[in-house]
Amino acid sequence: MKGTALSALFAAATLLASPVFAADQDLCAINLQKIDDSMATTATTSEGLDKTLTEHIDKAKAAQASGDKKECITITSKVLERLEKTDKGSGTAGGSGS
Repeated sequence: MKGTALSALFAAATLLASPVFAADQDLCAINLQKIDDSMATTATTSEGLDKTLTEHIDKAKAAQASGDKKECITITSKVLERLEKTDKGSGTAGGSGS
């Protein structure tokens, strides 16, 4: 009985830990997909903004290709924030926030 309970606890711990590792590894790819989706449906307000976002996306993809998931996640998170701000109020550039 103790062996079964111990096996069940080990299995539960493994199942709970797996998504954490998967999420960390896949967040870069997930963010890149969100950016692609957002760029396809949202028109950026200026050519300069579009060029800047494209440069950041290229840097994120380069980081992903080199295996630097942390850098990719950092860059893509910032791009997503920028896209969200642009989508919410294109006339409020330089408004609230940092």
